[in-house]
Order: sequence, then C-alpha cells, then structure tokens
Amino acid sequence: MIPHLIIPLIAVAVTFLYGSVLDIRDRRVPFRTWYPMLLISAPFAGWIYYLLFIGDPHYFLIIVITTLIFCGLMYGIAYYGLFGGADAWGLIFIALLIPLFPVEPVLGYPPVPLFVFSVLTNALILNLCIPVFFLVYNTLKGNRAPLLYRLIGFPVKGEEIRSVFGFVIEDFEDTGDGLQRRFIPFREAISRMTRDDRIYTRDLREHPEEFRRELALYKKAGLVWISYGVPFFIPITAGLFVSCIFGDILFTLMRAIMGV
Repeated sequence: MIPHLIIPLIAVAVTFLYGSVLDIRDRRVPFRTWYPMLLISAPFAGWIYYLLFIGDPHYFLIIVITTLIFCGLMYGIAYYGLFGGADAWGLIFIALLIPLFPVEPVLGYPPVPLFVFSVLTNALILNLCIPVFFLVYNTLKGNRAPLLYRLIGFPVKGEEIRSVFGFVIEDFEDTGDGLQRRFIPFREAISRMTRDDRIYTRDLREHPEEFRRELALYKKAGLVWISYGVPFFIPITAGLFVSCIFGDILFTLMRAIMGV
C-alpha cells in the first residue's frame, strides 16, 4: 500500500462516479468537474513524485517520462476525435495523480507498474463485454433483429424515445402501402457518423420541432431500435475499480493462457 495515494484514489473514484452520472444523463462531463479532484489530489501526488525522486532518480525518470508520453498520446487521440474529451482528460488525470498502484490488487501487480495502463486495458476489455450484454438482453426479451443490431442496440417504444439515450438505427418511410422500415446498414451508419448526420435521441428531446416528422413516424412504428452508445467514460470508471481491486485483467488472462 502507498498511503499517500489513498486520498487521490478516493477523490478520483468519487469524481469518476459523479462524472458517469453526468455522462449518462447529459452525455457531457464539464471540465469544472475535475477541479475539486485536482485540488485535493495534487499535493499528495506531488509528494509521491518527490519521494520517488529522492529514493530512486532513475525509476523516477522512467515513471515521469512514461506518464508524459501516455498523456501526450491521450491528448492527441482526443484531438483527432478518437476519444471523447472527458475520456482523455480522465485518463490523463489518473496517470498524473495516481502514477502507481495505491494498493496491491488481489491478482498481484502487472509487469507495467503504471496504474493508468491497467485502467485503460481493463476499460477496453469491459467495453467489449457490452455487446454480449445486449445480445443476452435482447434474446431474453425476445427482441428480433439481425445479429449485428442485437449486439449494439435494443428497441424502445416510439412514443417514449425522447426519454432514453442513444442513436436511432432504423429508417422509416410512410408510403401508400403502409409504414416501411429498414435497419441502417453498417457502412451507411459509419458514413452518417462521420458527417454527424445521425439522429440522436437527445436532439429529439431538445429540439422536437425540428423532428416532427420523425417523431410521428416513431410513434406510428410502435417500437424503434436504437444504439445505446455506452459512453467510454463508464468502462473507464469500471476499469478504475477493477484495477484497484483485482489488477490487470489482460495480464492475468495472458498469464493463465501461458500457464505461468
């Protein structure tokens, strides 16, 4: 255990839990959300860096250089839109404020001592579990759709679509022969995403006057499939707790496969 990192760990954990609520509710985490966490944690993190420097300058340089490289990569990834801003800043602040594992996890320390590496890899692994959850959910509910859409979404009542979060993954057209509907093909969905041309339920809620036609079609359809689009902030938060308690999932799996 590193006692000086316990306070930063608590501050970061509370902030990420609160940020997760904001991201689920509003799909944004304002930068001011980080201020209390930084104010509380910075002195303790600074003291740890000082202890590392006077204890082993070589190890201190390795930790600092690796942390700065990681932070630069996260900033660059967010700059080019591959990560959300809150996701990147969250990982950057974890890297800076909790450079090492605060406590020894149940599964032991991974070979890479930086805490944030395990948080990120665990978050990525947990994020891959979300489609499995949707598939199981849709199977149990008897929701019928092509496999891809049962992995990425679920149906909601058309008249209640403004009360949920997600992107509409069906197109509707009211013809003389009745209501025609189709799932948006994957390639077309990617194209719409790059053009920022997807219909987001938040837009339906905040600007209903602009989507009167669509809302009428959704109500007439009865059920509409949406892609929930779980914010990556949520897996990062889960990865934070998993890393602290259990350790690095990827390293543990690799060690089990190799029989070490």
